[in-house]
Amino acid sequence: MRRQFRGRSEAFVRSNDGEQGFWPSYADMMSAVALILFFVMLLSYIQNLITGNKLQNTKAALEDTETRLAATQELLTETRLRLEETQLELSGTQEELSATRIELEDTQASLALTRQEVENAQEQLDRVTIDLDEARAALVQQQMELAGQNRLLGEQRALIAQQETYLKAADEEIEAMRRQMQTIAVLRLSILEQIRDSMVKVMGDASKVRIGDSGNIILSESILFDVGSSEIKPEAKPALDMLVDVFVVFLSDQENAKYVDTIVISGHTDSTGSDEDNRILSTDRANAVLGYLLTAKNGKLNPYARYFCASGYGETRPVQTNETVEGRSANRRIEISVILRDDSVMQIVENYLDIEPPKLPGA
Repeated sequence: MRRQFRGRSEAFVRSNDGEQGFWPSYADMMSAVALILFFVMLLSYIQNLITGNKLQNTKAALEDTETRLAATQELLTETRLRLEETQLELSGTQEELSATRIELEDTQASLALTRQEVENAQEQLDRVTIDLDEARAALVQQQMELAGQNRLLGEQRALIAQQETYLKAADEEIEAMRRQMQTIAVLRLSILEQIRDSMVKVMGDASKVRIGDSGNIILSESILFDVGSSEIKPEAKPALDMLVDVFVVFLSDQENAKYVDTIVISGHTDSTGSDEDNRILSTDRANAVLGYLLTAKNGKLNPYARYFCASGYGETRPVQTNETVEGRSANRRIEISVILRDDSVMQIVENYLDIEPPKLPGA
């Protein structure tokens, strides 16, 4: 019988069966290695948890420290400001104290000459002197506070006076600007209403001429042109002749003309037909109206031609839907727009802005 050798640390195990004991020993060894690796990984995981917790705690502590530091800095700033104020007050007090000290030294020099005579009353005099110093210091402090209050009160009164002057001037300027702006608005509305009323008077049909929401005179296509045509109807010419007279009267007044920049005659169509045809038709119609206005009545309006222009927008600016007959009819129109000069309006605003507001003390 052969002697058997068994052990986990040996590479081989000998037995009666030769090297058949090798595999159990190898399995035991691998199990031990796996167990060691498991414990190593477990320890690493636990260490990571502990490190993460410590990191979170450290971060929270850091945030708390930053918050406290910000509060401390704010408190330090406030303390520094108070210290500066105290130093200013101390400087004033030191000046008063120096003056008092000089007076006291003079008094002490005088008292020294008669010290022997007032020796018995020295103790009482010392107490009176101390009380006098305190009363003087309190009086000086009160006088300083009163002077500061009087100075502040004077500055506030001066500021109130300046503000009252500014407000009075601003109110007057606003009222003047309001009147001027109202004059411009009324002026524009007046010429538009004159245009509308004159054309209604000639045509006898108020439904074809109106003032739109945009503040423009809107003329229906049917009173000026046949469908698809840019030739003015003969029956529309008397209304346009009346329009010439209205413009001449309006523009010959320099007070009116100075506010006018441009009078635009614009043509518009519905969506029927191609975009190009509609642009051409609307432009031709606007030019036809403008051409007639400038040549009618022997060119009576021609001296004011610089105020007029024509433009065609085709179907690009509908006022109603093109899906209905009524909507398309409303979109086929001539509009007359009176555009005011921006510089006239801006001059009114600039006159108001020229008022200087009062400045704060120390500004």
